[in-house]
Amino acid sequence: MSVTATPRTGPRLFRPGDANAFFGLMLDNMTQLVLMAAILVGVFQFPSDLVLQRMIPGAAMGVLLGNLLFTRMAWRMDTAEGRGDRTAMPLGIDTPSLFAFTFGITGPAYLVLGDAHVAWKVSVAIIVLCGLAKLLGAMAGPFIHRHVPRAGLLGPIAGVALLLIGFLPSLHIFAEPLVGLVSLGIVLFTLVGRVRLPGGFPGAFAAVLAGTTLFYVLKGLGLTVGAAHGGGGGHALLFAPPLPTFGFLEGLAYVGPYLPIAIPFALTVLVSAVDVTESAAAAGDHYSSRAIITVDGLSTLAVGLFGGVVQTTPYIGHPAYKKMGAGVGFTLATALFIGFGGVFGYLAIFVDLLPVAAVAPILVFIGLEIASQGFRVTPRRHYDAVALAFIPIVADLVLIQMKQTLAGVGKGMADLSGQLLGTYQTVLVLANGFILTAMIWASLLTAIIDRRFREGAVFAALAAVFTVIGLIHSPFEDGRLFLPGQAGSNLPWAIAAGYALIAVALAVYPSQPPAPEQEGASHEAP
Repeated sequence: MSVTATPRTGPRLFRPGDANAFFGLMLDNMTQLVLMAAILVGVFQFPSDLVLQRMIPGAAMGVLLGNLLFTRMAWRMDTAEGRGDRTAMPLGIDTPSLFAFTFGITGPAYLVLGDAHVAWKVSVAIIVLCGLAKLLGAMAGPFIHRHVPRAGLLGPIAGVALLLIGFLPSLHIFAEPLVGLVSLGIVLFTLVGRVRLPGGFPGAFAAVLAGTTLFYVLKGLGLTVGAAHGGGGGHALLFAPPLPTFGFLEGLAYVGPYLPIAIPFALTVLVSAVDVTESAAAAGDHYSSRAIITVDGLSTLAVGLFGGVVQTTPYIGHPAYKKMGAGVGFTLATALFIGFGGVFGYLAIFVDLLPVAAVAPILVFIGLEIASQGFRVTPRRHYDAVALAFIPIVADLVLIQMKQTLAGVGKGMADLSGQLLGTYQTVLVLANGFILTAMIWASLLTAIIDRRFREGAVFAALAAVFTVIGLIHSPFEDGRLFLPGQAGSNLPWAIAAGYALIAVALAVYPSQPPAPEQEGASHEAP
């Protein structure tokens, strides 16, 4: 039986799969921006005009610039190669740092300084510094790509995809199960099963449309389980043209206490950018990690220069968007929709209308596709290394749930005691810096499996060094960095000593020939 290759028709600005991909990427970014507004206005009582007229438009400008640059990059490469099947790298607001920066920098700065505009300028200065750090760090991208094995790059991405992107939205599905399961069924049928709907109707749009319609029918009949939908709060249209600001210059004088929080997240995004570059390569689209990090650095810098207080990141959904059949049109459409949404203020209105249970299944699909890729394109003998990378991410998932539970009853870490406090601290230490921890653990085990003991010793030694300064396993709730010996606890030294002993043992262990390749293992993507 012969297999006929799909003909390549040359670059096209929009392909049928771009509709599904646009809907997923647009909703993800839109939700992040409205969530940021809800936290700053609802929790910290920031003036709404400052958030809606400066912070959201500034963030939208970063998403606009980054996705336009990624669209141009993919289009030019497609044109040069005459392919027509390249999928652009997606970009958006970084979710982990959104929570860290709002709760750890912007909000606390307002409480300490007592001036919302000064706190805003401090936050803008942090984002500008993050952007500059990424631009400088772009030089390290190819080095990381060369020296970290595929399991070390894809293991953390697979874990984040399944455990955070896949699991957390599932909670929203079962918060409104009839709506969520109908939408999920359509997603599985069309996007995972790749069954074509009549007339080529986009599966993602069909899932959200069906779920949303069902939700409002049930709501009208008084049969909804909960009030789980949207979060925009019924905002009216608000024209807020983004304006560049040099407020970060004033904010630089106050950034000192907040840099230990910001630096780990900037480094995490830098490493994640290398991971997503490898993920895209495994899916058939090769990009320069240096170019990807540079675009993200410029995007984050634009956020800060236009008054935004969140950083951007290359999204890990590239393989899922490629499976949808997306090209370059979805990033272009997202750039324009989010950019204009930040200017005219319609983002919050859309999010307020859409039931979360109807949208969450799209994120579940993205999580499934990326998690399966982590195993599909990794040599079979390295599967244990990919699985090991999941453990720190499980800790982060548990930590998120513990924090939400404590917040729900008005408690914090200071209110815990005994065994419960010990459990919380252990989970906290394992979760902090989870992306770097996952990458190091998977790379270490890969080196051991391949009998490259000296290489494994290097990864273990790096883990020890990173631990004593808090890049991984920080004992602080905000995950901040610290100087060696200034953590207020001996725990970092104990963890670092454990890593150091592993490094020494691997460094002195006699060399052995590589283990034979297991049956069915492959270094190539299927």
